[in-house]
Amino acid sequence: MNLAEIEKEALYLSENERASLAQKLLMSLDSPSKTEIEQEWLAVARQRARDLDEGRVQPVSAEEVRRKAMTLLR
Repeated sequence: MNLAEIEKEALYLSENERASLAQKLLMSLDSPSKTEIEQEWLAVARQRARDLDEGRVQPVSAEEVRRKAMTLLR
């Protein structure tokens, strides 16, 4: 089966099936490894800690975040 045949067959799938297939195909493309993802999160956490320590940002309580989220969801 060649690409054109696969594409033609895929277009006969339901919308949900096509969405699921598209997601799987996208996830198969050059995804970062678990280690790379962990390193990126650690770098972000370190930067946020520095921002807090140096006063560039102000902390927000979990209660305030929850309250704002609930307001947005209404």
